[in-house]
Amino acid sequence: TGLVVTIATLIIGVLIGSISAYFGGVVDNIIMRIVDIMLTLPFILAALILAAVLTPRIGKSLIPTMTALIAFGWMGYSRIIRGDILSIKERDYIMAARVIGVKDNRILFRHILPNAIFPTLVLASLAIGDVVLSFAALSFLGIGTEVGYSDWGQILSSARNWITSLNTYWYIVVYPGMALVLFVMGWNLLG
Repeated sequence: TGLVVTIATLIIGVLIGSISAYFGGVVDNIIMRIVDIMLTLPFILAALILAAVLTPRIGKSLIPTMTALIAFGWMGYSRIIRGDILSIKERDYIMAARVIGVKDNRILFRHILPNAIFPTLVLASLAIGDVVLSFAALSFLGIGTEVGYSDWGQILSSARNWITSLNTYWYIVVYPGMALVLFVMGWNLLG
C-alpha cells in the first residue's frame, strides 16, 4: 500500500506542479492557491474524515484509506517540482527549444521534467515510510482494513485489550511496534 499511495501521489503532484510552473501566470496562481488551502488542512485528520466518509459507501477495505491518503498527500510534491521547474525553465537550452519552435508538451516532458524530478523522487522515497505510518495510524483508529486483515495498526489496536497486563503480554505491543519502526527507518535510510 505504501508504494501504491506514494506513486499515485507522486504522479498527481508532479503533473499539477509541472502545469502550474510551466504555464505560470493566472494558472500558477489559481493552482498554487488551491494547494495552499489544502496544505492548511491537518493531513491525518483530513485523511481520517475522508476515509470515514468513503468506508460506508465502498466497504471496509484498503480502497477508502488509500484514496484518502492519496487525496491529501500530493501537495508537497507539487510544491517541490514547481520550484525546480521555475528555475530550470529559465535556462538557455529551454529558451533555445522555444525559439526553434518545439511544442510546450515536448519541452516540459522531454527537457524540463527529466532535469527537475530528482529532488521530488528523493522526497517520494522518504514518504513511503510516512504513508505506511499514516495507514497504520488510521487502522489503529478503526478506519481502514476489515478486522482480521494483517496490518500493524490493527495489531497494535487489538493489543489495547491487554495494556493493563503488559508485564505479561509485553510482546503484543513491542514486536509490531518495532517492526513498524524498523520498516519506516529502512525506507528513510534507503531514501
